[in-house]
Amino acid sequence: MPRDSNQPVEVIFEHVTLGNAVKVSAVHAKSGTEISMMGPANLDRKSLETLALRKLVYVMSRK
Repeated sequence: MPRDSNQPVEVIFEHVTLGNAVKVSAVHAKSGTEISMMGPANLDRKSLETLALRKLVYVMSRK
């Protein structure tokens, strides 16, 4: 996801706990590109969001 250093990138995260796992969805606000991933429920939110953001960047680089 190329970006101009002066332009902030808005990504919206959603967390849904499903038993001992968490589904994390990340949406790039400007393009509407969305990814979902699963992670362990005992992992902290910041780590889950970092992983989701990395996946989002990967998916957007493939377009």
